[in-house]
Amino acid sequence: MKPGDKVICINATIDPDKSEEIRKDFEIWVTKDKEYTIREILDNNGIVPGVLLDEVHNLPKYFKLLNRFQEPAFALWRFRKLSYATQTEAVEEEHELVEVGTGTKKQTEKEKGTGR
Repeated sequence: MKPGDKVICINATIDPDKSEEIRKDFEIWVTKDKEYTIREILDNNGIVPGVLLDEVHNLPKYFKLLNRFQEPAFALWRFRKLSYATQTEAVEEEHELVEVGTGTKKQTEKEKGTGR
């Protein structure tokens, strides 16, 4: 996975033993089966990879384990990359095809007009 990839949340469960800590660190939590876009991937000093999402912004917190302030990241294992084109990509492709088709049609009409 990389920034810009579309992903779906496959696990939004919170371990009851960590619920209080999670609620303190995250103002906004992810939702199972919802699609997101990866904004950034953090290696978290090699402890556990985490992702920041375009659709979710939480305030930076101080993490003693990392010895720094940063936006809390969601564990990478909570997500699966989607393999289909995004709607924006599909619209851009469709727009390009329409332009090509329109351009060809105009050219044909011009040719018909000059041939008479």
